[in-house]
Amino acid sequence: MGNRHEGKVAVITGAATGIGQAYARKLAEDGANIAIADISSIHETEALVRAAGRQVMSKICDITSQENVNAFAVATLERFGKVDILVNNAGIYPLGSFTETDFALWRKIFAVNLDGTFLMCKAFIPDMQKRGWGRVINTTSGTVWLPAPLLCAYIASKAAVIGFTRSLATEVGESGITVNAISPGLVKTQSNANGPQPQDNWFDGTIARLAIKRQQLPEDLVGTVSFLASDDAAFITGQTISVDL
Repeated sequence: MGNRHEGKVAVITGAATGIGQAYARKLAEDGANIAIADISSIHETEALVRAAGRQVMSKICDITSQENVNAFAVATLERFGKVDILVNNAGIYPLGSFTETDFALWRKIFAVNLDGTFLMCKAFIPDMQKRGWGRVINTTSGTVWLPAPLLCAYIASKAAVIGFTRSLATEVGESGITVNAISPGLVKTQSNANGPQPQDNWFDGTIARLAIKRQQLPEDLVGTVSFLASDDAAFITGQTISVDL
């Protein structure tokens, strides 16, 4: 599938490390040029994209800021002239009981996980509509369907992403744009490999419940994202694809 996305341009949020970095590498290997929005240094991911022979542009961007997102969109469209694929990957998951979660933390989690997705869609979907083709891939979580404690705000925000995905899909389908969501399980990344308690024990408990008895890695998600971004998935929209269990 080295040329599956030949000539396409993909925007990925939160691609400095972890899952987003794996998406950037895969889509580049499949032929796409990559634009990355993140609040962290993106040099490592840029090198991976260039090693795949593709162009890359990155910008420090706070996706909760409409001004930041709009500036990123302008820069991306000036550089590449279009955007075909939007992967809303950036997210946060602070642990805390309902009692410990104040309104400021609630709003922060929703700002990144839901508002950021909304703002990126607002910034890039108009260009897709003009050209009559686009792929939007949002990120929810397998925790939405689990009795997972200490994640009340996070799970609420990720459930909202599912609703947003389904509704948006019905509005832009006639423009040749599909909107889907990917639902990972607990993925082992650099950021959570040595996380605070009780996160240290999550992986052992999760593996015991899985059909495939090993830790989920970012590379386990990339094939699904590449497929959803392709012409092969032209009649799949409004769906949440679970890459889990």
